[in-house]
Amino acid sequence: MKKIIVPVDFSEHSEYALKTAAKLAKKYDAEVLALHMLEMSELVLTASEGLQYEKASFFIKLSEKKFETFLNKPYLKDIKITPIIKHFKVFSEVDEVAKKHDANLIIMGSHGTSGIKELLIGSNTERVVRSSEIPVLVVKNKNIDVNFETVVFACDFLEESIKPYINAVKMFDSLNAKIHFVYVNLPNERFQSSLEIERKVVNFFTKAEGNLDKMSDVHYVSDYTVEEGILNFSNKMGADLIAMPTHGKKGLAHFFHGSVGEDVANHATLPVMTFKI
Repeated sequence: MKKIIVPVDFSEHSEYALKTAAKLAKKYDAEVLALHMLEMSELVLTASEGLQYEKASFFIKLSEKKFETFLNKPYLKDIKITPIIKHFKVFSEVDEVAKKHDANLIIMGSHGTSGIKELLIGSNTERVVRSSEIPVLVVKNKNIDVNFETVVFACDFLEESIKPYINAVKMFDSLNAKIHFVYVNLPNERFQSSLEIERKVVNFFTKAEGNLDKMSDVHYVSDYTVEEGILNFSNKMGADLIAMPTHGKKGLAHFFHGSVGEDVANHATLPVMTFKI
């Protein structure tokens, strides 16, 4: 892990992410890229060319000053911090910055959302989770222990999950973490027998690893929703982190079907790391 991106909006939750990044940076000698997304108002964007330049310069200087103050924290001492200000209108474009700088991880703070507000408005964190091609770590508080010794990786063991699985194993091997895999079996029409699930898991590891060495680390649980199954199992295992693939669904597909990865990231008290399918 060499480069960590932290989107900063000067809120307490973005500071939670910054503190977590600082801990990981110290542990792995990584660089922290603190990214502020400067959103220009419509008034600035529609002003005349000369006036537009003056207003843009004013907001850039104001942000730079505020950014400098925000990054002047004792816990960032002796850490390589690179401040970046981009003139983007939405947080989904964080992924472009990650690709440009060859970053390994994005860390975002989130207070979580629920109900109709979540469906209609969403959050900056959700947008990044949906769009990012690299892992996204979502944290909820300032006292995150980055010694991720026990990780629960939730998986449906479909072939489309092989890529995020491989990326997750690579990430957690580098962190010396123990991974427990969990499959959540649901009632009604989505119920599968133990034999059906095991066949799916065997096929998955055969294609992903070429062996069945990790079969002993797979757990089957039953619950009413995938989200509840993941959260309940993680609490039972005393997990330090929940990891999972996410489809990154958008628009109507996201509205009607949702994304378990986003739901868990929203509602878990544990930190959650997502890997895009």
